[in-house]
Amino acid sequence: MTQKELLYVEDAIGHEQNVSAIVSDAISKLEDKTLKTFLKSELKKHQAIEAKLMNLLESEAK
Repeated sequence: MTQKELLYVEDAIGHEQNVSAIVSDAISKLEDKTLKTFLKSELKKHQAIEAKLMNLLESEAK
């Protein structure tokens, strides 16, 4: 993987971390159970994407 591609992956990880933080904050402030359930499922999706990106970086480090 090129340096440019590595930087892109690092940026994508940072983006996913920011989205996860924003969604987690929103979940903690909401009272509507339906909306909370929806956001929790979205949070899981973003955490899974972050994990895949981290695995990609780890595989490159080997």
